[in-house]
Parts: sequence; C-alpha cells; structure tokens
Amino acid sequence: MAYETPITIKEAITSIQDQEYILPAIQREFVWNTSQIEILFDSILRDYPISTFLFWKVKAENVNKFKFYRFLQYYHQRDKKHNDPAELSASKDRFAILDGQQRLTSLYLGLKGSYAYKLNRYEWKSNHAFPIKHLYLNLLEQAEGSEKLYDLRFLSSEDLRILAEKFPGKYYWFKVSEVLDFKDLMGVIKYLTANSLTDTSKFSEKQVEFATDLLSKLFKAINEDKLINYYLEKSEELDKVLHIFIRVNSGGTKLSYSDLLLSIATAQWKDKDAREIIHGFVDNINKINPGFNVHKDLILKACLVLSDIKDIKFKVDNFSSENMELIEKGWDKISTSLSNTVKLIASFGFSDKTLTAYNAIIPISYFLHKNGIGEEILNSSSQLENRKFIKEWLLRALLKKVFGGTPDNLYPTYRDLITQNPGKFPLHELIQRYKGTNKSLSFDEETIDNLMNTQYGSAFAFMVLSIIYPLNHNYVFHQDHIHPKKFFTDKELIKLGIKDEGVRNSYKNSFNYIANLQLIQETENLEKNATPFFEWLNKNYKEEDLINYKNLHFIPKDNNLLMDDFLTFYEERKDILKSKLMLLLKVEAKTILVEDEAELIEEELS
Repeated sequence: MAYETPITIKEAITSIQDQEYILPAIQREFVWNTSQIEILFDSILRDYPISTFLFWKVKAENVNKFKFYRFLQYYHQRDKKHNDPAELSASKDRFAILDGQQRLTSLYLGLKGSYAYKLNRYEWKSNHAFPIKHLYLNLLEQAEGSEKLYDLRFLSSEDLRILAEKFPGKYYWFKVSEVLDFKDLMGVIKYLTANSLTDTSKFSEKQVEFATDLLSKLFKAINEDKLINYYLEKSEELDKVLHIFIRVNSGGTKLSYSDLLLSIATAQWKDKDAREIIHGFVDNINKINPGFNVHKDLILKACLVLSDIKDIKFKVDNFSSENMELIEKGWDKISTSLSNTVKLIASFGFSDKTLTAYNAIIPISYFLHKNGIGEEILNSSSQLENRKFIKEWLLRALLKKVFGGTPDNLYPTYRDLITQNPGKFPLHELIQRYKGTNKSLSFDEETIDNLMNTQYGSAFAFMVLSIIYPLNHNYVFHQDHIHPKKFFTDKELIKLGIKDEGVRNSYKNSFNYIANLQLIQETENLEKNATPFFEWLNKNYKEEDLINYKNLHFIPKDNNLLMDDFLTFYEERKDILKSKLMLLLKVEAKTILVEDEAELIEEELS
C-alpha cells in the first residue's frame, strides 16, 4: 500500500463525476447530516487537515468482477438515500474508496449537489417537508454563536428569502458550487466586482476586505491546494480488500456493525445483491400504510434470529461465509415473514408514531417464519386466535417497555418457546416465563393506575385504548377527546358558568388524560370535530344506537354528559376503564382494609 501524490478537491470532484472514483459494494450508505458537511468545509477554509483517504485501484480488466456504486449527488431523506449502481465499461482503471466515502460524498454534495431533509412541521408524505437546499457561504462576516468560524449553511430558496427580509444587508450568500467556475483568482475578482462586493458605497471597507479574502481562500482551497492525501491499495484479492476495509472502519464509531454486516453480506452473497435487496426491502415495508420507519439494522438482526444462528450479536466473528450463505438461501422466506408482520401490526392500528419499539417485530416474524404462516395471518379465520394472542402480547410488551435498549438476550428464549409450541403463538407461556423478572409481561394495579395518566397523542394512550376497544381493523381510528379540547380554556369555561378558578384548573388538568379519550373512526372524528359531546351524541344516536355507543365507548350511563358535570364524568369513566383494563390484563385488585374494618377483624380474632 503506497502513499500517493496529493490532488486538489476539484480534481477529486471531476473524478467522481467521470466515475473514475467509485464506491465498492462493501461501503455503507451516506449518513452525514448538513451540520457535519458545513463543518468539513469550515475546516478546509481554516486550513485544518481533513485526514488521509484510502483508495483501491481496480484494473480495467477486473472492473466487472465486482459490484460498484456511484457517489450520491442529490441527497433526499425520503426519496433518494441510496447510491445508484455504477455502469462501468472495462476501458480504464477505476479507484474504489475504502476509507473517506463520507468526506468525499460531502464535498460532492456541497460542490455539485443538494441536500433535502425533513422539516419538523410537515407530514412525512408531504413534498413540502423536504425543501431542496444548497450549500452557501456568507461573504460579509464570520459565523455567530457557532463552532464554525465561517458562516456556511445549507439553504433553500425560501430560507434565502426569509433571511434577506429579516436581516437586510447582513448577508451576501455565495453558492459554494460556483467556485468551480472560476479559472483563476482573476475570476474571483471579476465576480466580486460584478456583484458590487468591492463597492465601499454599498458595503463597509471591512466587509469588502472580508469578502475578497474569503472568496479567494475558498477558490484556492478547492481549486489549487492539494488537500486530498491518500494511500493506494493495488491488490485484486477481495478477501484482502475486505480485511483492510474492516480494519480501517471497525474502530470507533466510523462504521456500525450493521453496516459491516451488510457490507460483508454484499461481498459474500453469490446470487443476490444484499445491499440492493435489503435497501429496497426496507423502502417497501416502510411504505405499508399508514407508514413505518424500519431501519436496515432491524432487518439484519431479524436475518440472524430467523435463520436460527446461535450468536445474534453484531460482531465481526459472526459474519462468517457460512452464516451469510444461510441468510441468502433463506432470504425470500425471511422477507415474506417480516413483510407480513408489518402488515399485521398495521392492521392492529400501529404506525411509526405508535410502534415504540421496532425490535418487537422480530418475535412475531420468527413465529410466522417457524410455522410457515403466510398472508393468512392477516385475515383468515383459522388464524383468529393467533392474531388475538399476538396483538395482546405486542401491547403488553410495548406498554411494559420490554424491548427497550438491546433485547439480544430475549431472542433465544423467545425462539425456544415458539419452537416448543408449534402453530400457536405462546402468549401465556411467555407471560409465565418472564413473571417476576425485569422483562415481565404481567401488570399490577399500580401499573394500571400509571397507565390511566397517559395523555392524548401519545403512543401509550393509543395502546391502552387498543386493549379495551374491539376494533374493526379495516378502518382508520383516531384518538379523540370525548369532551372536545376547545372547551377547556378559561374563556370557554367561564362562558359555561364555571366561575371558580380552582374548578377550572381541575377541568384543564384532566381533559387530556385517558379518561376523556376514545378511539373513533377517522370519518366520525372529522364529523364530531369540536361539537359539545352531549349535543353531538344526541344528534347522531337515538335509543338503541345511543345505548350501544355508550357501551362501546365505556360512557357512564347515569352521567348527564354536560360540561358542568365533567369532573364527575371523568372520575366515573376513569374507574370504568381501570376495571376493564384489570379484567382484560388479568390483574387482581389490591386488598385494602379501612380502619374500622381492621378493628372489627381484630375484635373477632381476640
């Protein structure tokens, strides 16, 4: 392995565009965020070293013996996270990047591409959630209140407009990609002059000097300075290259073990492209309505568990060719079981917002896989009991947070119990096995009381309501305030005649909890909206239907359901829900003796 003559960043970018620089299949995906990219460019402008790279020279005649990918140019968090396969001719040698992919991709995105990540205030499915951003550099002053010295930011056209309106004259945003258009420093001066950045009647002398120095510095750093230092590995032996890759990437946090596993699977699968198949599979199951956020780590862990590999930890020793062959051969059945599991939990009403531990998918998938159960688990009458048991187990496991952290120690026992109980999901056996442990699936009255304090919008509120509601999973259900949220403000409560501040505070402190929540169909929720509950109920339900509605939603029968009696309604429904939960989860009530009863018993015993 030889140390080569350094090159400029511009030369590296040109080589990436020409597919002279490519990525081997063993490389992971791009994972850096915009802040990391900005800091990289800031480091370059500050003359900080950006570490040495490691390239692998692949001779022209051997290019088509291996799988390679192109660099990512236009990153989109939802629509474009994966690298495209490189279509290469055997006309010239290529250079595959073994160490430095994240840095080179970041340089490529900043100088030739764009970055789109999700904004918090939008739904995942909304196209407005992912504005396209390019890298800009403020030429007028340094960064404020930041670890960066220079003000580098990924900005959308809307960001630029807002900053210009809020802070007129504070910024001049130079699109960093345009530095590649300058042939020499004279090009820099021409740009500054054409954009009035040398005009002291428009900008202060300090700003003019700063802009001139900074743009010149950027030009030299990208176009002239030889900042890309690299070693070159020339071996054509994949095993040696793989060993080097693991050695340089397994230290620290550079590469997770799941990345390594996928890299090695890709290199060792004989008939399938593991990287392409697993990435595509993850994308597809995340599109299952109403939407999930499964990561490749979970899929790779599931591969180990469902293949009955004894040691399922992510460590290099487990990445044997024997295990990889086992997973490749079983992939079609493994992926079917995982897909049917996600469809099943979606039918229970779960989504990314309510599935609080994705690891809970794996035992269900193992059960389906081990018993050869396919899509019949979704709606066949023959699988009715299994659906019921799986749903109860899932709700228990999530509410008790059994699968928090790394549950590797759970999987062997789950595999054993599922194997010992063929055809039937072992709900009761699992409850019994973990009773009294920190992974218990059992509940006590104190836990039930805590569940009664869950609030609207939380995943746990959905789960608690899912236990007590006999839902038709062909419909979409929403959490809904029985007495609408609109009426729980001081203004509205005073209008209703509730003058006492203490009583109003009790109203406001109670309305968002489980005792004032129900699950109703999406269309029904839209119709109900913010109508007073008594008014809406009596308008839409008469006689027998009214009785059925109250029974279905555990509405206190003797309450007048008016807002002035809300606190009584709240306590009565809270008691009803608690009793129902204790019955369904098989919880025995605590035996509490009042003082008079205790004295009476003592007298009888004396």
